[in-house]
Amino acid sequence: MIDTHLHLSHRRFDRDRDAVLLRARAAGMIAAVEVGWDLASSAGAVALARRHPEQLFPTVGIHPHDAAAAPDDAIDQLRPLIAGAPIVAVGETGLDFYRLLSPAAVQESLFRAHIRLARECQLPLVIHSREATGRVLDLLAEEGGNPAGGVLHCFSGDAAEAQRATEELDLCLGVGGTLTYGEPELLQAIAAAPDDRLLLETDAPYLTPEPDRREQNEPARLDRVRERLAVLRGTTPEAIDRSTTTNAIRLFRLPITSQSEPLPNRA
Repeated sequence: MIDTHLHLSHRRFDRDRDAVLLRARAAGMIAAVEVGWDLASSAGAVALARRHPEQLFPTVGIHPHDAAAAPDDAIDQLRPLIAGAPIVAVGETGLDFYRLLSPAAVQESLFRAHIRLARECQLPLVIHSREATGRVLDLLAEEGGNPAGGVLHCFSGDAAEAQRATEELDLCLGVGGTLTYGEPELLQAIAAAPDDRLLLETDAPYLTPEPDRREQNEPARLDRVRERLAVLRGTTPEAIDRSTTTNAIRLFRLPITSQSEPLPNRA
């Protein structure tokens, strides 16, 4: 399995980060995409990936929650990170109209800037969308899309939005712990999505799958998402492994093969 969205540089993992990675390896994770959410965590994602170069692959970006606090030159500050490290995507970026911790107009402006940065650097986008999927897709279309594609992290839209994202805008759909929460509209959308557009993710330390929803999430729990996805789509966990791992390698251009053994922890 490949966890395509997690935040191991988060302070919640400061006490047991290496143990978390070892548990993930034991559970079958061969690689993970370590996602930055502001300038500091983007630099932290790069630093952590340098400690684990065969297992963690970093992204850099500004989360919509942090859009208002981001400096005017935030995008310019991301460029040296992209130039100096094997960054696999731009983001986490996007829109969050559920909490509105940053004004919508500020979020939209920064999201557009991330789209342009991804196009400039020929990298896929890691997109956050909460109560904003339609607007996210509209802005991406207005900007001309992204030739390198991207993923709607923790996809929460309906079947029509899933179809538009995958068919019109060349996006993948991130499937995580929310799949186990039983939301009918999400289950319908993911059940109907093409095999080659689905990715596994945890968003650790957030969005812990049931039945441990109140506990801190970690990548070892990715197998619960895989198992629920297999049941939903009427297939086997092994088939989900093959398809989602192939999809992750393709989208993020990871220097591994889908036949890789779980990789060693390079503490």
